[in-house]
Amino acid sequence: MSVSIAVAAKHGNVVPSTVYSPIPRLEPEARPGFELSGVVTHFAPGRQLYAEGDDARSFYKVVSGVVRTCRFLCDGRRQIDAFHMEGDVFGFEAGADHRMAAEAVSDCTVIAYRRRGLESMLFHDDRLGNWFFSHAMTTLALAREHSLLLGRGSAAQKIAAFLQEIATREGNECFVDLPMSRQDIADYLGLTIETVSRTLSQLERNGAIALPTARRVMLKDRQALRTLTV
Repeated sequence: MSVSIAVAAKHGNVVPSTVYSPIPRLEPEARPGFELSGVVTHFAPGRQLYAEGDDARSFYKVVSGVVRTCRFLCDGRRQIDAFHMEGDVFGFEAGADHRMAAEAVSDCTVIAYRRRGLESMLFHDDRLGNWFFSHAMTTLALAREHSLLLGRGSAAQKIAAFLQEIATREGNECFVDLPMSRQDIADYLGLTIETVSRTLSQLERNGAIALPTARRVMLKDRQALRTLTV
């Protein structure tokens, strides 16, 4: 999909126009009559799309960049629930409020879709209802996988599984470009930033990965990484 984004849209300002965007991951021939109108918005890194407890009037699709959904605990710690990348849909809640906050990890562009009237569309279009059911099942599966990831026994297992997850999502067997910071990774995996940095260095010394830059990880031995996650 091609969406024109105005320069004035920076810093979270809304582009003053609506676009019609297909629900993601549909083949072109399945898209006619299966599109929703939404508002394009650009967010700079670190900007909040919505806060925990805000009214869930809209849900969102990532056009470009990365968004994290997270919750801040009573002791000030942050738990990142998920990273949402291009094509992902997020922020669709079962209740009236957002259960987590959403923040831009990198420069990102999203399309906001209003929930109002969606129930009627779901009733009249079986394909839309089927897609949202599939989306709900996928979201539950991802939450289960994240729970299993948090339960892995060692930091090396968590980091190895995380790198493979990002590589799969980026569709690259040789390297991953990490848009998120070390602190983001730590908050996603339930580790400290020191543990993340130390574990990445250990994996590099063992020859499983190489770290040419702070944000690029070369996957030198995928089998070694897989072995860690078994």
